[in-house]
Amino acid sequence: METDGAAIPPTPQQALAALADAERVRDSTAALSATPWPRWFVTALTLYIAAIPPVYGGTLASSQWLLPNLAWGAVMLVMTVAYLALFGVAAANWRKETGVALRLDVLPKRATVPMAIGLPAVLLGSVLVFRVTEQPLWLFAASAVGATVSIAFHRAFVRLHRKAS
Repeated sequence: METDGAAIPPTPQQALAALADAERVRDSTAALSATPWPRWFVTALTLYIAAIPPVYGGTLASSQWLLPNLAWGAVMLVMTVAYLALFGVAAANWRKETGVALRLDVLPKRATVPMAIGLPAVLLGSVLVFRVTEQPLWLFAASAVGATVSIAFHRAFVRLHRKAS
């Protein structure tokens, strides 16, 4: 919009339209960033979360519980390395497909903060209760809660993406 070297300022309507376009681009980018993880990764994450209580409980059991404590430690190490590798693959594939990284910061804090505090408390708290009571029911209950939270969180992630798209 230059005439004779002098810039003509946009009209108020043009400025508002440009701001609305910028807002749409920002919302679109946030929606793309909030797109759900691949299903195979959600499944792997859910299985990992469900496995934490019994495996960690086995490492902390006062006596040998199903396996020697050292074997439980090895299982936990292998399980964690496998999870981190799968997370790296999922993140790299997602970045390649969409051009944006997997992000949690676009999710509502009212959902992520309680999950970030509550899920570890349930998973690790059950291990401590198991250590004291030696009742494995606590571990399996925490596994079920963890798997349920993982699936529910993913479904909320999907819903947020659909709503923002």
